Amino acid sequence: MPAVRVDGIEVAYDRVGRGPPLVLAHAATTDARVFRPQLADLADEFTVIAWDEPGAGRSSDVPPSFVLADYARCLAAVIEDTGLGPAHVLGLSWGGTVVLELYRNHPELVRTLLLVDTYAGWKGSLPPAEVRQRVAGAERMLAVPAEEFAPTMPGLFAAEPPADAVRLLSVMSADTRARTIRTELTIMAGTDQRDLLPAIEVPALLLWGELDARSPVEPVAHRFLAAIPQATLVVLPGVGHLSNMEAPDAFNRTVREFCRAHS
Repeated sequence: MPAVRVDGIEVAYDRVGRGPPLVLAHAATTDARVFRPQLADLADEFTVIAWDEPGAGRSSDVPPSFVLADYARCLAAVIEDTGLGPAHVLGLSWGGTVVLELYRNHPELVRTLLLVDTYAGWKGSLPPAEVRQRVAGAERMLAVPAEEFAPTMPGLFAAEPPADAVRLLSVMSADTRARTIRTELTIMAGTDQRDLLPAIEVPALLLWGELDARSPVEPVAHRFLAAIPQATLVVLPGVGHLSNMEAPDAFNRTVREFCRAHS
């Protein structure tokens, strides 16, 4: 297992395959395992790198003072540790917010951006009432005794999800740390990255599930499309928020074609 240390924090990541680097940043309450379908399928053409962000999976706990730029700094260290940058960098949901901040602070490490069912921060993408509702729901989840803590995210799939995806999400959910959720919640509720979008100078793929209930195509994806100069929007029919797990074949094909065109 490769790992890199950043200010005392150990950040673990998976690395498979050979070819142009494709870096994957996962959603909240998950870890690198959420990208198993991509690690298995895309390694024939790309060096696929999936991190466990600080506070998730095999990585160290997230420090109490952690902010979004710290996540970006750690992801930059992973890319630098591979020695393969600049990379195609994909962010799923919360991971897309991290990837955008990576581009803000370390644009030289990014060949292309792949933004999947994501946000320019909740403040930058959702109505204030929706942000308040999500924060309140998360606070209720965090208020239970530690032995009852069982994080859940409603609306992840549009239809009946694959059984193996359900099992994997259950395992990752059980491994989720309360401190990590609280840190991410605070960051997402207060983050607005809309100022960054018009300044993105690399090609960007916007990959969305048609029926994503957490980050709806309209208006969220369309706002990204209008703001980012070199953006292309691909919508996967009948698919929800975790599009990489619900429709891995279509997802992988789209990612492969985009990265191949810009490698």
